[in-house]
Amino acid sequence: MAASAALGGAGWLLRGVVGPDSAQAVGTAPPTLPGGLVPYQQVYENWAGEIRTDALWVCAPSAPQQVADLADWAVANGWRLRAQGQRHGWAPLTVAAGEPGSSQVLLVDTTRYLTAVSLSGSTAVRVQTGASMESLLAYLAAHGLGVAACPAPGDLTVGGVLAIGGHGTAVPADGEPPVPGQGYGSLSNQVLSLTAVVHDPVAGRYVLRTFDRTEADSAAFLVHLGRAFLTEVVLQAGADRALRCVSRVDIPATELFAAPGSPAAAGGRTFADQVARTGRVEAIWFAFTANPWLKTWEPTPTRPFLSHEVSAPYNFPFSDNIPQPVAELAGQLVGGSWGLAPLFGQLQYLITKIGLTADLTDLLLAPGLLRSLLSGDTLTHLLAGGLRSDLWGASRHLLQYVRPTTLRVTANGYAIHARRADLQWVISQFTGYYQQLLGEYQARGEFPINGAVEIRVTGLDDPAASGVPGARPPLLSALRPRADRPEWDTAVWLDILTLPNTPGLHRFCRDLEQHLLGVFDGSRAGLRVEWSKGWAYTADAAWADTDVLGRTIPDSLRAGGGGGWDEAVAVLDRHDPYRVFGNPFLDGLLR
Repeated sequence: MAASAALGGAGWLLRGVVGPDSAQAVGTAPPTLPGGLVPYQQVYENWAGEIRTDALWVCAPSAPQQVADLADWAVANGWRLRAQGQRHGWAPLTVAAGEPGSSQVLLVDTTRYLTAVSLSGSTAVRVQTGASMESLLAYLAAHGLGVAACPAPGDLTVGGVLAIGGHGTAVPADGEPPVPGQGYGSLSNQVLSLTAVVHDPVAGRYVLRTFDRTEADSAAFLVHLGRAFLTEVVLQAGADRALRCVSRVDIPATELFAAPGSPAAAGGRTFADQVARTGRVEAIWFAFTANPWLKTWEPTPTRPFLSHEVSAPYNFPFSDNIPQPVAELAGQLVGGSWGLAPLFGQLQYLITKIGLTADLTDLLLAPGLLRSLLSGDTLTHLLAGGLRSDLWGASRHLLQYVRPTTLRVTANGYAIHARRADLQWVISQFTGYYQQLLGEYQARGEFPINGAVEIRVTGLDDPAASGVPGARPPLLSALRPRADRPEWDTAVWLDILTLPNTPGLHRFCRDLEQHLLGVFDGSRAGLRVEWSKGWAYTADAAWADTDVLGRTIPDSLRAGGGGGWDEAVAVLDRHDPYRVFGNPFLDGLLR
């Protein structure tokens, strides 16, 4: 039986690349598009399946100038334009769930034609915003270039990553010298120049305008949340470095996330200890399990003797290609058996451990049901994948490790700014309360979380990384430094993943968010939201708490001076006075 068949009606959880259904024409077609562009209709659906619309009108411009022409057309006809990439975000920044087919909204698909990549000097690359991150990194690697970190999925557009300030996980290890051209913040901070569609008040029309990083207004476009349309950017890169990626599952969460100064933190194996040694760390902690999956990356010029050399991205097949037992159990969960969440977490952990190490010890000691789930062909398949705990290769082969075929989950997300010396304190505060909250819900017979906690660490958006004198950090970036807190040099990224529509999810995330806002209140650390994910929770919905939307989020980007929320909103409004590039959610948020 195929994994998708095992899920029955929930097979969408395992679908690969999102390919929205084409649809018969519904409603009135838009007025004739400029330049011979032909509209067609598609259902818009994001990667997690939580945002799904009626069939909307779409077009695919073949040149940047056509986007400017479309903006003039939109003003003349009362329509709005929304850039469409790979739809791998969660937040309603493109369109909202249930958007009706009668809406005067035209999706502009950047992925068909606006995908060119070329060198721009010896260490920079010119890339159109519809190009995928996988193709960008492959192009850089072919020219001996790379980035310090990037988002793990390769099926993201460059434009989508820039719009929300996409990031990876990396800070310099203790004693690690900087690499010219490689920063430790967001990809947006690597931009040297950008070309956007903006309104020219003298000409009375929309035009393509290139902003150098030295221009003050460029800072508002570097992270714009979909309130602008970028067609092309020039990105700074640096000399590529081979990486060694080591995975381990032998450190208990009670030690890895231990409070600093506690006996459990004395063994030199905490998260902060790993960061000190390698600089690049991620922890994935499946719900209701004891030991997280810890990954570290370390620049390593030559292959260590025991490392397995890889020659392509996506080197954790047990995670990307959903094993049959996971598919079956996920199907039971979404079918209403939400109390199976602890078993689901344990199953994911066991598959991860076996897939990484081929160690069957935990499986032999597991309850009979788990042993029966991981038997026969499934176990053979996991063991046939080879050891994956120690990998070495080109940076892009190890930085990109999530395929679109992985299990579809929803996610919340926050960036906590703090001193690097407080990184372990931040993590212990978060994980301690998360575990407490999970236990409280379980005691009431509720299981809102069935996925994993993910923790990453980055630097902030230091504009010096771009190499452009006078450059400013992206105004709306979650990683923009606070001028009044120069000691805050690190961001801890906190995400919780779970299957969409899990009962109690929003209430759990609401409880967690309110706690985090209280702990990371700007005194010892400060919180900002991760734009692409879930935030502003009420007990019933994400992106719905009016106080968080109207006060907490804007204030988090006003704090510390140096420009920020109000300046970014004003600049974006000035360059798009007709609000062609926007939607009702952004109208309410960016004001």
